[in-house]
Amino acid sequence: MSLPLVHILRTGLIKYGQGLRLQKFITSTFNEQNDCKFKNILILTEHRPVYTIGIRTKDYTIDDEAYLQSLGAEFYKTNRGGLITFHGPGQLVAYPILNLKEFEPSIRWYVCHLEKTIIDVCKQFNLNAKTTPDTGVWIDDRKICAMGVHGKRYITSHGLALNCDIDLKWFDHIVPCGLTDKSVTSLTKELDKNVSIDDVMPLFLDSFKHTFNCKLVELSNNETKFYIDHLV
Repeated sequence: MSLPLVHILRTGLIKYGQGLRLQKFITSTFNEQNDCKFKNILILTEHRPVYTIGIRTKDYTIDDEAYLQSLGAEFYKTNRGGLITFHGPGQLVAYPILNLKEFEPSIRWYVCHLEKTIIDVCKQFNLNAKTTPDTGVWIDDRKICAMGVHGKRYITSHGLALNCDIDLKWFDHIVPCGLTDKSVTSLTKELDKNVSIDDVMPLFLDSFKHTFNCKLVELSNNETKFYIDHLV
């Protein structure tokens, strides 16, 4: 039995809204009557400063939104799981757009494997990461990777955000993921040396490939341009 094929789409630094439009476009190419139109795509990106909120938004008012925007960040409400978080430069964001019927038709299985991927990446840096009853991946009580996924008919969207060398001061203005007694960290902070997205990327891809038992293939330049054109 052949391994599922996942195509890698690298976008570079983009606005969060562009990432949303790209995900929407890719998921719209899936049609249950014509599966061949759909490609499993792993979007690898980095966002300009933005605060995002999941489907539970009751704790944030219009005034809260205005304050966060006054800091120089955008603000978005989304259909992912999870509460408020921050995305910005220095954070590896991955949006796997997968047809779970080609893997395991289970959102729980999917989230578990995303967590395993990040735990394995941290292990490569000799960091003992773990999961807890709270979402994401942690080092002790410090969150190093936020997760928030969406699934419809076993097609996934949204994903994870791994803190590499992101400016953690952005998190001081919120209660990340609604957890008042926890903090946020990064690979750079934990290792006390700069760890960039470029440093992490090959380790992440290798871990993703083995954890999801799939084959990763880079999109061609023309294919990448086709998708990037839908950012604008």
